[in-house]
Amino acid sequence: MPTIRVAIPAMDELDYLPVTLDALCQQKTNATFEVYICVNQPDNYWSDATKSTICEHNRLLLEYLQHYPFLTLHVLDYSSPGKGWIGKKTGVGFARKVLFEKILSVSEPDDLIVSLDADTYVEPDYLESIASPFRKNKSLNAIAVPYYHRLDPQDEICNRTMLRYELYMRNYAINLLKINSPYGFTALGSAIVMRASALRKVGNITPLQSGEDFYLVQKFCKMGGLSLFNTKCVYPASRFSDRVPFGTGPAMIQGSRGIWDSYPIYPHTCFAPIQEAYTHLHDIFDNNFIITDNDFLSFLQKDTEKQDIWQDIRKNVSDYPHFVKAFHQKADGLRLLQYVRTKQRQQPVKEEVALYQNLQKWIPSQCPSWFSPTITLNQYSIQQLNSIRDALFHLEQILRRDYG
Repeated sequence: MPTIRVAIPAMDELDYLPVTLDALCQQKTNATFEVYICVNQPDNYWSDATKSTICEHNRLLLEYLQHYPFLTLHVLDYSSPGKGWIGKKTGVGFARKVLFEKILSVSEPDDLIVSLDADTYVEPDYLESIASPFRKNKSLNAIAVPYYHRLDPQDEICNRTMLRYELYMRNYAINLLKINSPYGFTALGSAIVMRASALRKVGNITPLQSGEDFYLVQKFCKMGGLSLFNTKCVYPASRFSDRVPFGTGPAMIQGSRGIWDSYPIYPHTCFAPIQEAYTHLHDIFDNNFIITDNDFLSFLQKDTEKQDIWQDIRKNVSDYPHFVKAFHQKADGLRLLQYVRTKQRQQPVKEEVALYQNLQKWIPSQCPSWFSPTITLNQYSIQQLNSIRDALFHLEQILRRDYG
């Protein structure tokens, strides 16, 4: 039976990691599993008085892990003096990279690598729930696992901000899934599971300071064998964090100040040109479609000096199915996001209006009677926002299950 290897980066996680480890102790599975933890920080933090708390917390965490008796732990020390990150090699992306490299060095092809975060709770049957589909489906390479952020009963601002950020993420993913885009995934570093052989094949993770999880899942999407569904979720904590340039933590900080420009709720109309382009793929393959007739295709065309960006692809593929694959390799998840952002800036739609339009289109029977496009989202209670989050979560689960 393949071994499950859990990879957890940890910087200043003394308050969170013990809870996550305790959750892993409760796992009910017959599979052997081990936990790899990379305690990390830039080495220059030791000479920076403003970072002394992080240094001390990491020191105490290493000491705690040294005496942790309940799991098979492999601790990678990238935080003690002289062992931390130097120069540009820093951040959670490098922590995941060294974790994955260590795991790959001891893994068999069918061993599973579970990317988790130090603040993420998992239910007792989580590891078994992710191992089961890999046993049943030998062509499965990776799962982008569903997520559901835990709310903090003591922090209304944090909860409100987290719910607004989730509304952004779920609306974006649902919009893509509704048009049958292969890139309808949500990439969280705490919610990725992969075969060791698949991670080797895509060349490991790109060690970016943030966004590394998105590019990793996109690699799996392009390779094939990606699933978006699992019967169990991961439950990350809701908290503010500035340790990465962008992502959940910085989005929460900006959102708490009322700044959501980088994380708008896109209306479904932004995705209509993409869907239209998908319906014309056969016409594009046959060279019977004028690119300028479609806004998304025109957007892709603008980045090249070639008169027709699909001409070379047509010459280099043997048939239509290969053309479709090549099309999606070029019109990938990053290009989709860039296009939708551009579309939103050109024709801005207020977030409450966009959310109302989406709910009315997708699940009109579940759109609350009290929800109105004329009321700003910050006027609703936590309970009301959470009920919208839950409605979108359940819809997303259905779409994730039917993905591919």
